[in-house]
Amino acid sequence: MMAPADPPALARWRADTPGCARRVHLNNAGAALTPRVVHQTVTAHLDLEDELGGYEAAEARSDALRGLYQDLGHLIGAGARNLALVQSSTLAFAQALLAFDFAPGDTILTSRADYASNQIMYLSLARRRGIEIIRAPDTTEGGIDPDAVRSLVAQRRPSLVALTWVPTNSGLVQPAEAIGEICRAAEVPYLVDACQAVGQMPVDVEALHCDYLAATSRKFLRGPRGIGFLYVSDRALAAGAHPLLVDMHGASWTDPDAFALAPDARRFETWEMPYALVLGLGAAVAYALEVGISTAHQRAWALAAYARERLARVPGVRVLDRGPALCAIVTVQPAGRDGAGVKLALRARGINTSSPDREDAVIDMDEKRVSSALRISPHYYNTAEEIDVAAAALEELLSSGLAS
Repeated sequence: MMAPADPPALARWRADTPGCARRVHLNNAGAALTPRVVHQTVTAHLDLEDELGGYEAAEARSDALRGLYQDLGHLIGAGARNLALVQSSTLAFAQALLAFDFAPGDTILTSRADYASNQIMYLSLARRRGIEIIRAPDTTEGGIDPDAVRSLVAQRRPSLVALTWVPTNSGLVQPAEAIGEICRAAEVPYLVDACQAVGQMPVDVEALHCDYLAATSRKFLRGPRGIGFLYVSDRALAAGAHPLLVDMHGASWTDPDAFALAPDARRFETWEMPYALVLGLGAAVAYALEVGISTAHQRAWALAAYARERLARVPGVRVLDRGPALCAIVTVQPAGRDGAGVKLALRARGINTSSPDREDAVIDMDEKRVSSALRISPHYYNTAEEIDVAAAALEELLSSGLAS
């Protein structure tokens, strides 16, 4: 296929991203390069804390902090009251799980491709609370089978359906909206891990019909590490949902033996926050809205499609992605070589990639008969020339044996 044409805004996006001048960064599914304004926002607040003090600096930026909730809501089609800031997507996901009083006999219905940390949390709940984990089967094309989910929901009436929208080790995009429609019709709570989705594709929580959605700052949203967020639906809030442990930020101690929950999703937050990172997230959200999610989506997915085609022409390389819709994550098996070794060899040449291994996705990797892979994840500020550089370097490393 032909390389995607460069949009007029590309030069500005790259000028706003100083790291582009130093490296070929194709690890946006790990942590994207941040726009200059994000770095400036974080350091400016650290400077303000140094000048005024931590509490005082947060109070001085209270308007910007409030504005973040509004912008974040605009990004995913939610109200500000439905958003909570937490330290990571994994913690956001855990806070949602902790809103359920699971007991022996309860079930969680999930997928075979859910994120490793989520799978481990399910298994931990099974071990501690005696619940059952049901993994819905996939279609022959790849990805969770909505018809199977519909049948399982009717037969087993799960306490929760939980789904990773975009798995970390693959370009697969799960049919999250179709699963949400099933859950809403059956009135079964629905939790979506959108860690790899937010920033690279449109997200609308109303179209997803989800009760909870967890996401991060550092990936395709291009924000700083160490901050994420959780969406909580009005339905869940009205039902009194809250995590198992709530602190004095999420609730008020009203009487010696009583407390009152915060009226909004901030009951899922904790009092202590990394305010510099929170403001950096706000800058990243504003930048993403300025670029336009549809623009980022079309550009990143086109570059990924080009990367799959280009890498498939490298001798010995097998493209691993399967599914009816493939996103801006490309995974390949590099001629039977260890993915971590190839990643490090490419990094020495100034090319950033990632290397998922079997423990990141046991079921999926076993089915693909691989123990490790190489992950290439372009974003809208990348170029087809950078993909060509990475493919040529990979071909040279494999042919020379330098990546063994």
